Amino acid sequence: MSQYVSRLGSNRMAPRLRFPGAFPGSHRKPRRIAMLSVHTSPLHQPGTGDAGGMNVYIVELAKRLAAINIEVEIFTRATTGALPPAVELAPGVLVRHVDAGPYEGLAKEDLPAQLCAFTHGVMQAWAGQRPGYYDLVHSHYWLSGHVGWLAAQRWGVPLVHAMHTMAKVKNAALAEGDTPEPAARVIGETQIVSAADRLIANTAEEADELVRFYEADPAAVAVVHPGVNLERFRPADGRAAARARLGLPQDAFVPLFAGRIQPLKAPDVLLRAVAVLLDRDPSLRTRMVVPVVGGPSGSGLAKPEGLQKLAARLGIADVVRFHPPVGQDQLADWFRAASVLVMPSYSESFGLVAIEAQAAGTPVVAAAVGGLPVAVRDGASGFLIPGHNPQAYAQQLARFAESPELVARMGAAAAAHAQGFGWDTAASATADVYTAALHEHRRRVRVHQG
Repeated sequence: MSQYVSRLGSNRMAPRLRFPGAFPGSHRKPRRIAMLSVHTSPLHQPGTGDAGGMNVYIVELAKRLAAINIEVEIFTRATTGALPPAVELAPGVLVRHVDAGPYEGLAKEDLPAQLCAFTHGVMQAWAGQRPGYYDLVHSHYWLSGHVGWLAAQRWGVPLVHAMHTMAKVKNAALAEGDTPEPAARVIGETQIVSAADRLIANTAEEADELVRFYEADPAAVAVVHPGVNLERFRPADGRAAARARLGLPQDAFVPLFAGRIQPLKAPDVLLRAVAVLLDRDPSLRTRMVVPVVGGPSGSGLAKPEGLQKLAARLGIADVVRFHPPVGQDQLADWFRAASVLVMPSYSESFGLVAIEAQAAGTPVVAAAVGGLPVAVRDGASGFLIPGHNPQAYAQQLARFAESPELVARMGAAAAAHAQGFGWDTAASATADVYTAALHEHRRRVRVHQG
């Protein structure tokens, strides 16, 4: 690595590959890919700003791809001048920082205006390499997709794109008071879907949404379930030890929210459900702790204290504890310590947090939206709830509050269920998508030249 590179300190259920005919099997996989994450860096702490499940996805996927001899260079926007141009995240994984716009104070909504500058930075990095340096571009989220579209065309390589979230899907299930995604994003996503050689969807439902909402070619869409780091997220030394480390009462009922605090994630539904629960059974007040672990994000930044004020209005401020985002190891302890994870989201492309909590041995109560019906085994590893009625969440939470045995039984089932979601399997399936895209791209080039 160059002098500008600094160093930073990983299954059983095979992801389903959707739509037959998309994957010829015996062709060369790529040697090196350019991975694009314009708006959020894989080095950022998940749960802060715009960093979340996608950050975890990119980091874990890149590491596992490198382990099967596919080098990954991740391009992301520089958010401070103190960062070196490149950082080695792991052997075979390089993060390249691109100057595009001011380092600080730039909202995600302002980033489309910086895509030209970002693309220029990516092209500069490529120009310093030998021809054919990158075999393929893999872009994440629509902003990266536009850069990836141009880069792939300029380099003569295929584009693989992962949406992660989709404007049309989010707008169809907006939380009250949330801001709709703009028309520019809808147009941008439509263009990327048309331009990409392959689209990776987290679930079969997301694949169907790509076809239904964006007229994606079914033969170009593959379903690859995200994974979970099963070494980090595991029951380990159990609930009692985790509670001791976090200063939580051993006998408390602990429904946990972990994630970005914004209307889309609906942490307010949990607080309202807790208020209902306490109205029904005031004795719970002395033995319930409700941790909210995460920071304001997206439209939640407009009212960063909104959730604290809601807790006060509901009369439950004494049982709710707000904690800033934490690193992955401590997050695993929060999952172990909880009686149940609550995910009342209005939209989730997959719901990685649900799998992480289950891997740590904790059942989940979640909205039956997006990928959560895949992530949670309803009635076995947790409960899925249609809609966002706090009464319905309170009803399921009451079952856990009244029965520690249910917590233990479903927690064991949750840990077993999560074993089917390893990152090694996800990386292998993603490599198959790359291989298919390369083969198809070369075939088209030969036909065009012939």
